[in-house]
Amino acid sequence: MELSAGLFLGLLFLILLWLFTLKTRRTLNLPPGPAGLPLIGNLLQLDKNAPFKSLVQLSKTYGPVVTVYLGPQRVVFLMGYDAVKEALVDQAEDFTGRAPFPFLMKVTKGYGLGISNGERWRQLRRFTLSTLRDFGMGRKGMEAWIQEESRHLVARIKNTQTSPFEPTYFLSCSVSNVICCLVFGQRFEYEDEHFLHLLKIISEALRFGSTPRGQLYNVFPRLMEILPGYHHTVFNLIQELRGFVMTKIQEHQDSLDPASPRDYIDRFLTRLHQEKQDPSSEFHHENLVGTVFNLFLAGTETTSSTIRYALNVLIKYPKIQEEMQQEIDSVVGRQRSPFMEDRKSLPFTDAVIHEIQRMMDIVPFGLPHYALKDISFRGFNIPKVRSWHHSWRTNVSNQLVSLQGTFIFALLHSVLKSEKSWESPLDFNPQHFLDQNGNFKKNPAFLPFSAGKRACVGESLARMELFLFMVSLLQSFTFSCPGGPDSVDLNPEYSSFANLPRRNQIIATPRC
Repeated sequence: MELSAGLFLGLLFLILLWLFTLKTRRTLNLPPGPAGLPLIGNLLQLDKNAPFKSLVQLSKTYGPVVTVYLGPQRVVFLMGYDAVKEALVDQAEDFTGRAPFPFLMKVTKGYGLGISNGERWRQLRRFTLSTLRDFGMGRKGMEAWIQEESRHLVARIKNTQTSPFEPTYFLSCSVSNVICCLVFGQRFEYEDEHFLHLLKIISEALRFGSTPRGQLYNVFPRLMEILPGYHHTVFNLIQELRGFVMTKIQEHQDSLDPASPRDYIDRFLTRLHQEKQDPSSEFHHENLVGTVFNLFLAGTETTSSTIRYALNVLIKYPKIQEEMQQEIDSVVGRQRSPFMEDRKSLPFTDAVIHEIQRMMDIVPFGLPHYALKDISFRGFNIPKVRSWHHSWRTNVSNQLVSLQGTFIFALLHSVLKSEKSWESPLDFNPQHFLDQNGNFKKNPAFLPFSAGKRACVGESLARMELFLFMVSLLQSFTFSCPGGPDSVDLNPEYSSFANLPRRNQIIATPRC
């Protein structure tokens, strides 16, 4: 009898909760969306392996602004170029908020550029952009660093002597060394076992975040903290990365010369000492650790994964690879290093690189925004987060609670694969970026780095790396694989927070 009464009361509670959710949707004038179940919301309506594809299907019923409940969390998704641009560019100030994504909050402890808001975000972003530019990001100085690193990568690949190899960590080392020069003032050797171990941790963290288990952590963080599972192993590994960052910061502190800054850390430490008496300053140790951690992770994995995907594409489509090589040979040749100024004379190569980024769609959701204030958007209301500072406590293990507010995702997948913006959105087609005369043409819907005030701070660096590394590789090698082009699967191995390319054994044949 007591068990039956308990089940009845539990069922009644869930029904009341469901009815309350429906009433709340109407009362708040939220964007439309499907009805969800109590506690789990709309999770059962989403493909666990590629949830963004399910969301695009929902937009065909509910329009380009859709409310979905991921567990108890209310989320508004913006679909298509028009809605995304209107929000992130035309109403940029309203959408500057960054949601305290549980996974990111856990690994950064809520500090640093990537997860910050308000004055902290403004101070850190302004400082980071100006400092990285001072050290060459997007300029000639950085071009020389990438050219040098390209030579190391080519030499390392030549050592494979046309034997099949898996390129993940070669590429990760090269790309990571570029950001390491900016942030740590040093590069690491390809044989450095500790550095390779750290790169594997970065790769594993992104892989885990893109699995259904990783997404489950973001939906039910408090529950997942209690339950055993692989996520605890991943977070322990990430602590090793934090330890590495903190060690490098201490080394810089011990040898700091404010009159001669070597890198980003030196500049931050100098600013920290200058403002240590200012209680409103955001230049303190925790923000330094968090921001360096952000730059190290983001500056390593996304670009290296894109180049790895690019090699898969070139092997899949050998005629495209051959046409790129012919264009590069005619403009740059095989002896000198490429320069960014060569790009305007390499329209086909530039188009292929852009199409690789579009097709890969590396971060299909983009990073989560949230409403810092009540937002009026296209006739709907997006309510602000309530009592954020009280809900997220200082102790990270207690931070993982449900927020009474709205997460916002500008679904980049819906822009990069839109039928309205691209002639053949699901096909690999470099003509998307070429006009009828074979000249490169821009498309405003090309937004792999997002848009607006929270666009990726490393966009100019990533663009430079992709072009210079790809041209250097194609000058030196023709890429193939043991199973031939038909054996290459361009569908991602993991697909959720990020689309991660499959790992293949490849063969790099030197071009004589």
